[in-house]
Amino acid sequence: MENKPSQQKPAENTEVNQDELILQQQRRIEKEISESIALVGEKEPLQSLEREYLEDEVYLSKAKTLGQKYSYIRRTRPDGNCFFRAFSYAYLERLIDIKDEFEKFRELALKSKDNLVSLGFPEFTVEDFHDTFMEVIDKVGAGTEASRLELHKLFNEQGYSDYVVVYLRLIASGQLQREADFYQHFIEGDRTVTEFCHQEVEPMYKESDHIHIIAMSAALGTGVQVRYMDRGAGTEATAHDFPEGVPPAVHLLYRPGHYDILYP
Repeated sequence: MENKPSQQKPAENTEVNQDELILQQQRRIEKEISESIALVGEKEPLQSLEREYLEDEVYLSKAKTLGQKYSYIRRTRPDGNCFFRAFSYAYLERLIDIKDEFEKFRELALKSKDNLVSLGFPEFTVEDFHDTFMEVIDKVGAGTEASRLELHKLFNEQGYSDYVVVYLRLIASGQLQREADFYQHFIEGDRTVTEFCHQEVEPMYKESDHIHIIAMSAALGTGVQVRYMDRGAGTEATAHDFPEGVPPAVHLLYRPGHYDILYP
C-alpha cells in the first residue's frame, strides 16, 4: 500500500512566518527606542519643539503658540506608559516645593494600598509595588535640590520607574471600578468597567486616553491640563482641564499617541 505524501499548508505557514517577522521587527524597534531615548529626559527650551517641525507648517505654528505660554518641555519615552510616567514625574517634581501638599499626597498614597486590597486586588502583588512607590515618594520628599536629582535618577532606573507606573495604573483601575456606574458611560462597546481595566488600564505599555486621565486626577485629587497638538484648525494646541474648573498642578503635551511634560 502506497504511503500518501503529507498534506502541506504553505499558505498558513507563510502567514505564521509573516506574523513572526512582524513581531520580531516590532521587538527590534522597541529595543532601539529603549536604548536611544531616556525614560524621562532633561528639561529642554520649548524652541526644541519648533525645530522638530520646521518642514510642517501646521505643527510649527502650534509649537510657536505654545512657546508663548510654556518655557520648557521634558520628553518621555514613547512606550505606551508615557502618560503615567509623565504625570507622576511632573506631580512629584511639583510637590518637592510644596510641603503641605506633599504630606497630604503621602498620606493618600499610604492609604491607597488598603483601598486597592478592599476592592479585591491581591494583597501580595499590591504590597510589592506599593512599597517601591512609597520609597520613591520618601526619597524625593526632602524638598531640596538633591530631591530633584534623586527624582530624575529614580525615574530613569527601569525598576523604580516601571514600578511607579504599574502602581499608578492600579490606582487608576481602582478609581474606575470604585465608581463604575459613572465611568461605564465612557467605555465603548459592551465591555464592563472591570473588563476595560484588565485589558486597557492595568497592563503595561497600553496607551492612555481621556478616561485614564479623568480617573487619575480624581483618585489623587489633582488638576491636570493637557494641550492637544494635532492637525485641527487654528494655531492653538487646544487645552483640556481634568477635572474642569480645577487649577492644574500638572501640565502635559499630547501629540497623537504620546505625552510629554510642559512647564508654564
